[in-house]
Amino acid sequence: MPKLKSKILVVDDNAGIRSALKILLPMRFAEVELIASPKVLMETMRTFKPDVVLLDMNFEADINTGNEGLFWLSELKRDFPEVEVVLFTAYADIALAVEGMKRGAFDFVVKPWDNPKLLATLEEACKKHRNAAAKGTSANPPPAMQWGKSKVMKQLREMVEKVAPTEATLLITGENGTGKDVLANEIHRLSLRATKPMVSVDIGAITETLFESEMFGHVKGAFTDAHADHIGKFEQAQGTTLFLDEIGNIPLSEQAKLLRVIQNRSITRVGDTKSIPIDIRLICATNMYLPAMVKEGRFREDLFYRINTVVLNLPPLRKRPDEIVSLSELFIKQYAEKYHRKAQGLSEEALNLLKRCRWSGNIRELQGCIEKAVIYSETELVRAADLQIRASELMDEKEPKPQNQTLESAEEQVIRNAMKTYNGNLTLVAKALNISRPTLYSRLKKYGI
Repeated sequence: MPKLKSKILVVDDNAGIRSALKILLPMRFAEVELIASPKVLMETMRTFKPDVVLLDMNFEADINTGNEGLFWLSELKRDFPEVEVVLFTAYADIALAVEGMKRGAFDFVVKPWDNPKLLATLEEACKKHRNAAAKGTSANPPPAMQWGKSKVMKQLREMVEKVAPTEATLLITGENGTGKDVLANEIHRLSLRATKPMVSVDIGAITETLFESEMFGHVKGAFTDAHADHIGKFEQAQGTTLFLDEIGNIPLSEQAKLLRVIQNRSITRVGDTKSIPIDIRLICATNMYLPAMVKEGRFREDLFYRINTVVLNLPPLRKRPDEIVSLSELFIKQYAEKYHRKAQGLSEEALNLLKRCRWSGNIRELQGCIEKAVIYSETELVRAADLQIRASELMDEKEPKPQNQTLESAEEQVIRNAMKTYNGNLTLVAKALNISRPTLYSRLKKYGI
């Protein structure tokens, strides 16, 4: 079998392992470099320019946590995102290797290794690297929107298809993990601005002191660390869609500034006096009940009415349980391809287990569960054990199933009784039910109380 025209870098502090790989790998790969310490890893990356790195998970003496490998994996994916990384791990560290794959590693190989398995894994990694290089990019496209067949999702899809081509400002609401960012991407894809990529901002990740600079930009010398001009998110989104995720997290002190920009359609960089016109389509999202925050003085009413021209609500997974199976099968196909696994479907036992799970984290939780299961799975059918679902995450057999809506009916009745008992005093009702006022507001709206 001819050698592949690929370059492999091995990082392992075990001299015996390096010696064995120094004999094995050159049989299949054109160039092989072996180093004992990750301290010279980044410099070797720049000089050797490998296609694939075979990275040990542990380096420090008397430490066996795998954290060293995860750290260096992050460093590699940050500075050399086009290079594929295969993790070299002991059997006891498989869980950490799985975490490494979720952070961008191509695959992992367990020590003591099987030679054909190791070579095959490195060859597949080289193939992926070549294909990415041929396409000129290693970036992944945003995930596609999965609509499902439930009535509520069909109605949402019809609404999206109507408003997407317009310039209307949209507010997407829904619990954590329902896919609000995916829906925003779908709206952008169907819009007239789809020729340029959407600009996304996680409001919760921006500190109050940096909010104005991050959103509107700054000029050189505006403050101590402003060593150069900086273009803010609004300017970056010129001619396209600006998606503000978790808009409910914006500090009250900054809401007036955001409102002014939305109203005037212009920004002024920090430290400058020049007004810059902006041309954007605005989409916001939140998992909070903004009307309650308005009543409590935590969110400006004028800003709220500026961002909710059209409101789209993404229902939780418990409201569309018929989609659990179809979504699971989609994720199995996606991750089997990504991680080069045999998995093609679900065993009957695994299928029943998925249907019994609460999925309080919604689609995001389901996706994470399936991702780990595919990585662990060694067969074509994902088994119940591969899912690693704890008993505490399951509904009791006697508990009413979500599709019967008995649980919701009971919840509504409890809230109505509490409202009657406390004469509509929301503070006392929330305290009696052991829930927050915003949660109570959302339930009152939900049940029309």
